[in-house]
Amino acid sequence: MEALWFALAALVLAVYVVLDGFDFGAGALHLFVARSDRERRQVLAAIGPYWDGNEVWLLAGGGVLFLAFPKVLASGLSGFYLAIFLLLWTLILRGISIEFRSHVADPLWREFWDATFGLASTLAPIVLGAALGNVVRGVPLSADGWFSLPLFASFSPSGELGILDWYTVLIGVTALAVLAHHGALFLVWKTDGDVQARSLVAAARTWPLVVVLIGAATLATRFVAPEHFRALAERPVALAATALAGVGLATSFVARRRGRELTAFLGSAAFVLGLLAATAASLYPIWLRSSLDPSSSLSANDHAAAPAALRAALWWWPVGLALAIGYAVLLFRLHRGKAQAAAEGEGY
Repeated sequence: MEALWFALAALVLAVYVVLDGFDFGAGALHLFVARSDRERRQVLAAIGPYWDGNEVWLLAGGGVLFLAFPKVLASGLSGFYLAIFLLLWTLILRGISIEFRSHVADPLWREFWDATFGLASTLAPIVLGAALGNVVRGVPLSADGWFSLPLFASFSPSGELGILDWYTVLIGVTALAVLAHHGALFLVWKTDGDVQARSLVAAARTWPLVVVLIGAATLATRFVAPEHFRALAERPVALAATALAGVGLATSFVARRRGRELTAFLGSAAFVLGLLAATAASLYPIWLRSSLDPSSSLSANDHAAAPAALRAALWWWPVGLALAIGYAVLLFRLHRGKAQAAAEGEGY
């Protein structure tokens, strides 16, 4: 039962990254792929129907952790307090930038909110990637299951730990590159004209960067947390997820070169999903690994909710999941086709 809920929590969080990841990437690139006000409103029209709904999956992930692994959630919220507030600020700034930019028809006003949207969309993947790097590297969990981290300390993953060190920064930058590529392919699929042409160039330029950074992050992880590679080689699920990531990355390249826009975007989505699934499979059953004493780590086996509660939740949780999936499918179906900038004074 604990393994099932570990998998469900990991799945929901991975789906969040795949879905909110494309609008993070689109936001990070929009100052480069959209030059005029109309073009920037076209980018916002492309992500507008989805961005706030995508963030529901982050809440769903928190809800699953609260239900199934409350101790893990409590320890993580406490230890990553500063990082969580940084992430919340980026999400808040993204939301108000999208909503406020067109309220005043003044170029300076719109440039300010466009720049804010681009900056927040760039920082959000870095913060999320750094958080993943902390989970893989380990945190200074005490015997009672609590920890605290400054923003940075020795800047070394083997010294005094902080949220940021060279390893977690590398993972954060890798996450930014991966989601920028993901967002570029989304814009290639959902836009036309000059925005699509520039997005296609952005996707072509970020793909090799993703390959290089993924290779660097893999080598760094082998150095920082070698136990994950041993687990990866021993677990069929982890190997299958790794294969999915590789096939997805290759598909995104081949399909983009052949002009198959949706296939390229779906290949990128498979790459992100496979990458996160392989990470989760290699971490299992550990949610938070203690860098001080492995016996103090928070695991799914030892820190799950009562079995009766987990069994009861299986009666209603699939209903909520089906509704969320149905809503996402409906959105993509209703807004199929190329996005166009709304008329001045309407929408974004």
